[in-house]
Amino acid sequence: MSTGKVLIGVLAGVAAGAFLGILFAPDKGCETRKKVAKYGKDLTDELNETLKVFMADLSDKFESVLKDAKESAEKEPKEA
Repeated sequence: MSTGKVLIGVLAGVAAGAFLGILFAPDKGCETRKKVAKYGKDLTDELNETLKVFMADLSDKFESVLKDAKESAEKEPKEA
């Protein structure tokens, strides 16, 4: 199982637990809406940061593979 899938699963579980906790809390409706909005913003920020890290890692891996492929192509004897 890839790290990305595990991370998404963990985040989804945390999100579901927190959302259910907020919904069943004995607060007024306006307070609950504020909590949900804050939690949604926090979750969005966290997901954006995770996506940035994932994309940077993916970009680094792609560049490494591309570099290795170029080096390998340069080392191969050219057939005429």
